[in-house]
Amino acid sequence: MPFAADTFTNALIATTIAGFGATTLGAIPALFLRRLNEKLNNNLLSFAAGVMLAATIFSLLLPSIEHSRQQGASTTSAVLQSVIFLFIGGFALWLINELVPHEHFAKGHDGILDTGKLRKIWLFVIAIAIHNFPEGLSVGVANGTGNFGTGFGATLGIGLQNIPEGLSVAVALHSQGYSKKYAFMVSALTGIVEIFGGFFGASVLLLSAQILPWALAFSAGAMLFIVSDEIIPETHRHGFENGATFSLFVGFALMMFLDAVFAQ
Repeated sequence: MPFAADTFTNALIATTIAGFGATTLGAIPALFLRRLNEKLNNNLLSFAAGVMLAATIFSLLLPSIEHSRQQGASTTSAVLQSVIFLFIGGFALWLINELVPHEHFAKGHDGILDTGKLRKIWLFVIAIAIHNFPEGLSVGVANGTGNFGTGFGATLGIGLQNIPEGLSVAVALHSQGYSKKYAFMVSALTGIVEIFGGFFGASVLLLSAQILPWALAFSAGAMLFIVSDEIIPETHRHGFENGATFSLFVGFALMMFLDAVFAQ
């Protein structure tokens, strides 16, 4: 399947919708809310984690294996290639997370490099960028397959999880003393990072469609790291583990259903 220019355009459009559009939509209620119920916030983020887990499997890993087989690899070789690049994607995110200074409102400071005189707000924005870039990469690569089901699944999955994330970011910023309008604006702008991720993923595929299986598995590894290292621990910090776990199941089941239906 040659990677055509119209596929590149579709990848950018999908990333814009899932990234900037969904994040902005999620941040809108923050203009009217004084605070976000902590239990509700946990459940929404856990739901997003379930959606991302299902998208990782059904929209990235399984298509990665299938595309490797279409390129002539045996089933065993295709699976092994996907596993290798799954680990590479996870390791890349771990390395970035370890080196680049960034800030979490609940977890605090991360990254070993010197922050210099960076303000806390910019460290927080960096944290969102680390989170959002691989999401955009996943959407861009998935839409680069040219398969509607795969592209739609990743776009829907990332978009659904960006809605509660956009709300959480805006409310968290407001709780730190920033105005509602400023918090909304920053939250919405963080979604733009995903467009850059999508542009990068689509550009790589434009150069060589042969690396598509590896790119899908790499993106899956990056997303799996985010879910395991960032989202799930965050939702189990405040004593709402049961609701968070159930919400994750609901998100996973919904994404699995939608991906299976639209992949037909």
